Amino acid sequence: MVITLKSHREIEMMRSAGRVVAKAHQLIRSMLEPGVSTGEIDSAVERLFEEHGAIPLFKGVRGKVPFPCVTCVSINEQVVHGIPGKRTLREGDILSVDTGCRLNGWCGDAAWSYAVGEVNSLKRRLLEVGEATLQVAIREIQRRTTWSEVAALMEKKVKQVGFSVVENFVGHGIGQEMHEDPQVPNYVSHEIQKHDFQLEPGLVLAIEPMVNAGTKETRVLKDHWTVETQDRKPSVHFEHTVALTVDGPTLLTEGVGCEGML
Repeated sequence: MVITLKSHREIEMMRSAGRVVAKAHQLIRSMLEPGVSTGEIDSAVERLFEEHGAIPLFKGVRGKVPFPCVTCVSINEQVVHGIPGKRTLREGDILSVDTGCRLNGWCGDAAWSYAVGEVNSLKRRLLEVGEATLQVAIREIQRRTTWSEVAALMEKKVKQVGFSVVENFVGHGIGQEMHEDPQVPNYVSHEIQKHDFQLEPGLVLAIEPMVNAGTKETRVLKDHWTVETQDRKPSVHFEHTVALTVDGPTLLTEGVGCEGML
């Protein structure tokens, strides 16, 4: 594991990419209504990236088949990596959107889960807990010495209300590449602790808890990308790109999840 700490200048370059990602999420929020297709959302984000001269991070990512879109759009029981297309939003859906871009050589990456209209009480609670779990991590990285201490608090937040943390997918370091060392889990195990890392200024992480209403177990669908919960209960996904500085954590994707002007 080789962790590359970022300078103040490099962090500011990443903030520029993060601003474009935040604009993408503000655009997504403005489109959320029944009848809108996931493909329409993806096309709108792709146009926004083009307008800002940003390179989408997800399109063409290698797998059994290359990922075909600039966003991952996952609905209800889908956890991550949903492929946008003809499916339309319905009242009561949870929509999780993950997207990222590279601007002037530096990356930004963020995900958020949104309610489409009024959702039931389980989904509302799941949204609240998922966002709160991300906030726990952002708050605690300046108070703790190692990541495993933060991950333990995230896991506790989720489990105390009877939900589960997805373990098959974790966060990551980020910089000039979307995925850099270290891996950033949202739970603790003996194996995870062997790969623990120190929290120090210059560290930039994509922190992204995925929280399920039921089992933590997941499966990949026949499209080779979309991941859903095995029990088909709903899931949420929240992610910010976060830099740890001498003054504490700073959100490089600030504005994601918030209402605002484009």
